Amino acid sequence: MRYISTRGNAPALNFEDVLLAGLASDGGLYVPENLPRFTQEEIASWAGLPYHELAFRVMRPFVEGSISDTDFKQILEETYGAFAHSAIAPLRQLNANEWVMELFHGPTLAFKDFALQLLGRLLDHILLKRDERVVIIGATSGDTGSAAIEGCRRCENVDIFILHPHQRVSEVQRRQMTTILGENIHNIAIEGNFDDCQEMVKASFADQSFLKGTRLVAVNSINWARIMAQIVYYFHASLQLGAPARSVAFSVPTGNFGDIFAGYLARNMGLPISQLVVATNRNDILHRFMSGNQYFKETLHASLSPSMDIMVSSNFERLLFDLHGRNGVALAELMSTFKATGKLSVEEDRWVEARKLFDSLAVSDEDTCATIADVFKRTGEVLDPHTAIGVKAARECRRNLSTPMVVLGTAHPVKFPDAVEKAGIGKALELPAHLSDLFQREERCTVLPNAIEAVQAFVAQHGNRGRPL
Repeated sequence: MRYISTRGNAPALNFEDVLLAGLASDGGLYVPENLPRFTQEEIASWAGLPYHELAFRVMRPFVEGSISDTDFKQILEETYGAFAHSAIAPLRQLNANEWVMELFHGPTLAFKDFALQLLGRLLDHILLKRDERVVIIGATSGDTGSAAIEGCRRCENVDIFILHPHQRVSEVQRRQMTTILGENIHNIAIEGNFDDCQEMVKASFADQSFLKGTRLVAVNSINWARIMAQIVYYFHASLQLGAPARSVAFSVPTGNFGDIFAGYLARNMGLPISQLVVATNRNDILHRFMSGNQYFKETLHASLSPSMDIMVSSNFERLLFDLHGRNGVALAELMSTFKATGKLSVEEDRWVEARKLFDSLAVSDEDTCATIADVFKRTGEVLDPHTAIGVKAARECRRNLSTPMVVLGTAHPVKFPDAVEKAGIGKALELPAHLSDLFQREERCTVLPNAIEAVQAFVAQHGNRGRPL
């Protein structure tokens, strides 16, 4: 399997090099040169497989030539053996033909565990083989940071630096990051917003001279391995609901477009998905594109669903690449225009093509709380605010009531007590046993100004287990 850049001016890489590269040298994102496609018979034969075995079948083509089948199977067994629910991603029915797929049974109670528990093990495997040491810099709006730290904390050859917007993540999210202590773990609170953090990460990848020769690795969803791992649970849910004999629809709470792009890829790999609903909050750049072909930056607003408080969606470039016939030159020109003007639109026929599969909705905090309250009243289930947005969008945008609708349950509600409290359901939430003492644990975090020079100086000073790089 070879991987190419969305901007068409970077060398094609194998999986091992893509895992370590993150962002392409031309500023683009890596995607498979050719996507594997499975027959309906193949997909049907996977019904009933344990999650790790299904994951092996779905992801094997992406790592072929870089990781042996034996090693990959062991990595996947270890990855999903760490989850608290034996079904790994259980489905819970809310309504007639409406389900929530619970993606929060991993160590940090969020869907990011599916990819980042795997990514940490893949990095360990490959870095050990290459006898190489790397630095991870990641930006998080909440859940990616704790999942990345948890996934990579035991990696012998990794120093990890996670940037989050100061005082703009929930207390549980913050503590899940800052209470994991280790010489190779560094939490940085930036006096800015998530997009500031994300821009610093991208700029650091573009110019890595501050590392003095050490390689930089991405854990954000720009890393292909993140997307690859998320494809699996679309197959998992669909098979339980009758696929491939019937199609399935999905509603996906998303800010950075990575999670829903994985569903788009699953469909292109042969899974019968009839509809993908982009569910977002008032920071609605994706909804503005899907509903009106207008993709432009606006002021970032804090919301009750902070993981989607994003102005620019990093992974959207991967969809734009396909919409432009995988023409890297055309895509590079489009992204250059966006960088210069802060906005873009595509030709009408390309937008119409996207709308054949995608619908979207932007949901207010008020409607988020109302949905949490309504679902609790009718089912006794407590939703986190992101999942509630997914449910609201699913119900507003659903095209066909006879098609099963699956909402991706992206996080455990205990991570967002403010939203649950404002919903007024009157139910106290408790942390799972492995996090029961979270509020008593020591925290370690450094607050830095919104300046890339300060961040890069900190990384250079504290990398390599505290020995300057």
